Amino acid sequence: MPKMKTNSGAKKRFRLTGTGKIKRKHAFHSHILTKKSKKRKKNLSEMTLVHGHNVEMVKSLLAMK
Repeated sequence: MPKMKTNSGAKKRFRLTGTGKIKRKHAFHSHILTKKSKKRKKNLSEMTLVHGHNVEMVKSLLAMK
């Protein structure tokens, strides 16, 4: 049986933490930034963790399982 391929879009969007959790960036931070508040843009620029409901799907895209 051939090896599982990693989804090339997923490998650009997700990173693993040292403890095995999956980090992601926020959406809505690429354009039309003039109408967004400084607080909102600052919060969007920070990385966050993938929600628990989506972890298994992301792991399958990254061929981790």
